[in-house]
Amino acid sequence: MANHKSALKRIRSNEKKRLLNRYQHKTTRNAIKKLREVTNSKEAQKMLPSVISMIDKLAKKNVIHANKAGNLKSQLTKHVAAL
Repeated sequence: MANHKSALKRIRSNEKKRLLNRYQHKTTRNAIKKLREVTNSKEAQKMLPSVISMIDKLAKKNVIHANKAGNLKSQLTKHVAAL
């Protein structure tokens, strides 16, 4: 167990950040799945910017790696263009 006040605070803040990161990561993954399931081209093009924005935010906060974010955006853009 932690011996210092600052260490106790760090444990609390890390837990809050972990839960928020988990929530945002899961939400983004669900949005990606929904975008991949969409068959309507116009609907997919409408969804794409918001999903890309979510991916960028995760990469910015180091929840996912920057290269993974780039790969996801590339794959999704190709998918939407092929519809």
